[in-house]
Amino acid sequence: MKEPAKQPLSGMLFEFNEHVRSSLMSSISDIPAPEECVMAPLLEKWASKKPNQIAFIFGDGSSWTWSEVLIVTRRTASRLVAMGVTSGDHVLSWQPNGPEALQTWFALNYIGAVFVPMNTAYKGTILQNLIHLSDAKLMICHGNLVSRLNDIDLGLMLSDVVVIDGDPDLKNVRTHCASRIFGPTDMEENETELVGQIQPWDPMYIIFTSGTTGPSKAVISSYVQTYATGAEAHSYINQSDRLLVNLPLFHVSGTVLVAITVTVGASCVIVDGFSTDKFWPVINQYKITTVCLLGAMTAFLLKQPPSLDDKAHPLRHVITVPWNEDAAALAKRHELKIRTAFNMTEVCTPIVSDFNPKVIGTCGKPRPGVEVRVVDEFDQTLPPGQIGELIIRTDRPWSMNSGYYKNPEATARAWRNGWFHTGDAFRYDEDNNFFFVDRVKDSIRRRGENISSFEVESEVSTYPTVLDVAAIPVPSEFSEDEVMIIVSAADDCQIDPAELFHYLEKRMPYFMLPSYIRVMANLPKTPTQKIRKHLLREQGITDDTWFRGDSSFSIRREKLV
Repeated sequence: MKEPAKQPLSGMLFEFNEHVRSSLMSSISDIPAPEECVMAPLLEKWASKKPNQIAFIFGDGSSWTWSEVLIVTRRTASRLVAMGVTSGDHVLSWQPNGPEALQTWFALNYIGAVFVPMNTAYKGTILQNLIHLSDAKLMICHGNLVSRLNDIDLGLMLSDVVVIDGDPDLKNVRTHCASRIFGPTDMEENETELVGQIQPWDPMYIIFTSGTTGPSKAVISSYVQTYATGAEAHSYINQSDRLLVNLPLFHVSGTVLVAITVTVGASCVIVDGFSTDKFWPVINQYKITTVCLLGAMTAFLLKQPPSLDDKAHPLRHVITVPWNEDAAALAKRHELKIRTAFNMTEVCTPIVSDFNPKVIGTCGKPRPGVEVRVVDEFDQTLPPGQIGELIIRTDRPWSMNSGYYKNPEATARAWRNGWFHTGDAFRYDEDNNFFFVDRVKDSIRRRGENISSFEVESEVSTYPTVLDVAAIPVPSEFSEDEVMIIVSAADDCQIDPAELFHYLEKRMPYFMLPSYIRVMANLPKTPTQKIRKHLLREQGITDDTWFRGDSSFSIRREKLV
């Protein structure tokens, strides 16, 4: 079969933009009103309707009512405006879950600015590249992260950094104490009032995702996409619910749960991360009704000793990805109502399941208004049982992403032929159940993090004696993947895996660090000198592979607070 002629990039971009524009105009009446999905009017609404009801509870035990949320948001917005932030500006937020992170997000959206959170594990080259990509003039940064900024080139845009809980000591940028925007209220201080109307299709935040064959991309998410991904897709959540956010606010799974809270006027408990030991005590203490569990979280909870109180809890619904034997066993043990789904930052939760689906491994079925197909390399639909790439479109294109910031090539590649190409391999059965199979794209999934093999390889290649490198996934005992790198040394040089690991430990986020390192004389290559990763994946862990677990090395997520 002959491959269709490739359309010029400019033509593809024009086609994509025209498709979105015409679809937007034809379905304009279906777009939720600002008071249904835009942050600023939603905060105004709930502060008016239920000012004294608890809205957010934090890990330190502090809390905000809806009235306090609005006061804090307006005050912080006023101070950001005083620092020169205006509607449409991008502002970096590099901080863990907590009041300040939420305050930053809400205040930026209140003035129409764009919230740009970053993974607190970033360091080195990946951190540098994303700061440059963000086009942000201002960063709000936790004090324990500041030192990493002195080790990189901050670029020409970033000019100001507000430091939380630390000494603002940075080179080449102006630094400010946290009190500049988070300090106590001055009685004479004016709060920012809503000026103009922020539209549902305006950008709400930018989330950085793992790259595939290139650096990480910046996904532009509008208010209405967030609405479609969250409150619309999970319409069973209502004002009576209390959500637990134990996922970071720099991941879409964390941001969407907060967005659902604000959209429906529920309440929410925000903690710094998932803890097996604290999970059920927190659930019961705060009467949590709704939670999201990703990856190995279900396996960790299942390993806890059985208790007579296993079924005594307030949880009404749990979102779990994936729906596997562990998730099913957890549902049975605790009498949980569990739904699963498929989502990525770029889309709108297109596939969801019923509660406690009978088919293990399913992601669910396409929800109303969403079309999904499993296709071959020519976008031809495959029959049930065959594996191909999942592609998506909706009857309301505004419910999907607004493209990749400063990356029209990637936007055009993803939005081909009027469909969004996920880069994920799927199959479906005769009953229209969809099943995730593997990644078509060259990425690795570890403990809930999407890892770009390209970015791992880029960092490893900076080691002085490395000639060639390949990063691949290998199976993990906790499901998902572990990172393995295979390297070859330059002429007359040697590579000590332990020394290489020590080098990478200072330059890479903890979740990207390899668990396995294999040194080969030569990596297998194609005639055009591309590394044949499929052969390395087939070989997997060999007898000559260095394993971090056999040494004294231990890596954990860094605690900032």
